[in-house]
Amino acid sequence: MEHIILENGEYAMGVFIPSGATVIDSAPPTKAHKWEDNKWVFKGFTQEAVDNKFRFERNFLLAETDWWANSDLTMTQEQKNYRKALRDLPSTASPELDENGQLTGVTWPTKPE
Repeated sequence: MEHIILENGEYAMGVFIPSGATVIDSAPPTKAHKWEDNKWVFKGFTQEAVDNKFRFERNFLLAETDWWANSDLTMTQEQKNYRKALRDLPSTASPELDENGQLTGVTWPTKPE
């Protein structure tokens, strides 16, 4: 498989190399990188990508603690506060994605033991 930049500037992979395409050495580091001047240039992530990554990470942390809410358990106040802080994050955070696609601008609450 070859890494290819098509005539319209889009990245592709394949065995067949269309006329006018340029073969390059690597895939883009992230979806926010574009091929310019014979190198990958970071162009920034869309707000949708930022929101999706933030929501995924927050929902993962909530799902990790769902078992605390089983009917045969009683959550401590610290556990309740942690889950509430996670649910409140969209109003208190300013999430962004850095050049490597890592979430920044979020102070995650500390999970109680």
